Amino acid sequence: MAEIQGDLDKLCVNTIRMLAVDMVEAANSGHPGMPLGAATMAYVLWDRYLKHNPANPQWADRDRFILSAGHGSALLYALLHLTGYDLTLNDLKAFRQWESKTAGHPEYGLCPGVEATTGPLGQGFAMGVGMAAAEKHLAGRLNRPGHTIVDHYTYAIVSDGDLMEGVASEAASLAATLGLGKLIYLYDDNKISIEGGTELAFTEDVGGRFEAYGWQVLRVEEGDDVEAIMTAIDAARAETSRPSLVMVRTHIGCGSPKQDSAAAHGEPLGAEAARATRACFGWPSDPFHIPPEVLSHLRQARERGRQAEDQWQQTLAAYLQAHPEDGRQYAAWLKGQLPPGWREALPVFDPADQPLATRVASGQVINALAPVVQNLIGGSADLAPSTKTVIKGSGDLRGTGPDCGRNIHFGVREHAMGAMVNGMALHGGLIPYGATFFVFSDFMRPALRLAALMQTKSIFVFTHDSLGVGEDGPTHQPVEHLMALRVMPGFRVVRPADANETAQAWALALASDGPTALVLSRQNLPILDPRAYPIASGVAAGGYVLSEESGALKLILIATGAEVHLALDAQKVLQDRGVGARVVSLPCWEVFAQQPREYRDKVLPPACKARLAIEAGASLGWERWVGDGGAVIGVDRFGASAPGGKVLANYGFNLDNVVARAQDLLG
Repeated sequence: MAEIQGDLDKLCVNTIRMLAVDMVEAANSGHPGMPLGAATMAYVLWDRYLKHNPANPQWADRDRFILSAGHGSALLYALLHLTGYDLTLNDLKAFRQWESKTAGHPEYGLCPGVEATTGPLGQGFAMGVGMAAAEKHLAGRLNRPGHTIVDHYTYAIVSDGDLMEGVASEAASLAATLGLGKLIYLYDDNKISIEGGTELAFTEDVGGRFEAYGWQVLRVEEGDDVEAIMTAIDAARAETSRPSLVMVRTHIGCGSPKQDSAAAHGEPLGAEAARATRACFGWPSDPFHIPPEVLSHLRQARERGRQAEDQWQQTLAAYLQAHPEDGRQYAAWLKGQLPPGWREALPVFDPADQPLATRVASGQVINALAPVVQNLIGGSADLAPSTKTVIKGSGDLRGTGPDCGRNIHFGVREHAMGAMVNGMALHGGLIPYGATFFVFSDFMRPALRLAALMQTKSIFVFTHDSLGVGEDGPTHQPVEHLMALRVMPGFRVVRPADANETAQAWALALASDGPTALVLSRQNLPILDPRAYPIASGVAAGGYVLSEESGALKLILIATGAEVHLALDAQKVLQDRGVGARVVSLPCWEVFAQQPREYRDKVLPPACKARLAIEAGASLGWERWVGDGGAVIGVDRFGASAPGGKVLANYGFNLDNVVARAQDLLG
């Protein structure tokens, strides 16, 4: 390998390396190989290029840096501490320990300076594409001649493992299509994965692949060649229309006895190998050693960051003078504030109108909100005509300048879409959504899980929600998907019963701080009367009494989505037979579960044991609401290909079966 030129640079790089080794050794757990190999490129980026302010990690116009290879978290923690973030040496010593800021993989919201939770490989790569897309859109919308207030790069360090993951391929393809010229990824090309050399499973021409996508590909032959890395990053920054991949040939476990072997990847070096590594770098024996000149040099990031943010604040002040309305709007977007009167923009649907699919109602809600909530942005995985998610009158994100619109054509790339929505939400200033058929949420599950972990304000629109999909058959009919998402902590799943519940479901998503899935019907549904039913307050509470019983309460019918209307029809039949039946609409379990017990008991009185849940999805989980004395009409096998109404009826979602099952509960 080439020697690092410059004594101070070499000292800084070796400090980063040995801090990472010491963290892993102290924890007796972790991944030392990647930090040892990638330290030079990371140092060059952070010391020479990265625009950030350690005193204000959330400064809006900072460059974003993602460690997509999140297993190398010790590298990032070393950089954060050395450059002056609120991360102490004691925090580094507590690496991977209980309640530490320095978790095994970087966690957004836990450690200052961490832009995204990474570790599931490929996700950071795709989230970075979302961040760069957000920067492109906001720059196009807001910047004016002489007034540039959005102007930053998105960087990442990505690994062999990242580039093997399908989500990265999807995101890379779309990044080039979108012309994300301010997206620069450093590829830690160390040719080692957990099982051994990458020749076992990864022999492709990576550079050729990215060139075929439309990326600029730059190559650095020696991972310790500071000048070559700088030359490559300079070239990447000079390219304005294409994203750039800088392939840096590194050596995993550099300087250790385990260099260039899989043994350096995911376990401590061990005392003997750690001593040998110290000797290789001429490093003192005391752990967590930081030379004063290294700390002095790298802490200059604080002053550079302060100056950069001060300059931006001056630019922003001038912008506010010249474009006060846009400036105030941007400030509100950055704070996550919704505009005054946004709820009044929600459409109210008339029950006298024809039945309407909730996916169609959702499209009308989006377009009613879009002129008011002007930072609402999103698209579909090549299904916009079916998911009804186009913002009319707005251009596409592929445009430039003021023409950089709010509609994103993700293509058939559900994996990347989910992660990009998270990246856009993490970037700040935008409220992003992504849409596809509900059954394809399976493709997005890693991104949905990360959205829940990070509590990003990501909105996922899932249409074609049940057996009602019909003729497309079991491959397209979601069965287990509602429950699969409901068990995810911190994730809201909303399945509205009609157009008016759909409008309020959007309100719930917009007012929430975390991720929300809107699960919508393909088939047309009758419109509930908002004058007769407490729809707005009921959806906001997650569940509510939609229709009161007549006389003494004997039975509760609980349903979501299309099946609410079946419950209402059954209620009429039962009441004609003298049975006091109540209908409860339960569009969002998670929000309902957060209500005070007094409210939940009012909706579902504990004394009423006869409860029948009706939902065209897996029955598992409904016992929480129906109790030991209740029953569930659900779907515990795959669907079938036939007209939707026929499939639903044959699976028990018909009036006669609901009434019969209700009568059985009453004995």
